Amino acid sequence: MAEEENTGSNFIWAITTIIVVAMIVGAIYYSGFLGGSKKHEVDINISGPSR
Repeated sequence: MAEEENTGSNFIWAITTIIVVAMIVGAIYYSGFLGGSKKHEVDINISGPSR
């Protein structure tokens, strides 16, 4: 009986750990640290007066 409770507890902790790690990785990815956010390229042409 004690072995079954230990196995269930280990399973719950394993699932909880996977969820927490997935949330942390998702937050890092969404913040753009791992390239999650799109980089927008802006084309700017600057010209001075001609002499």
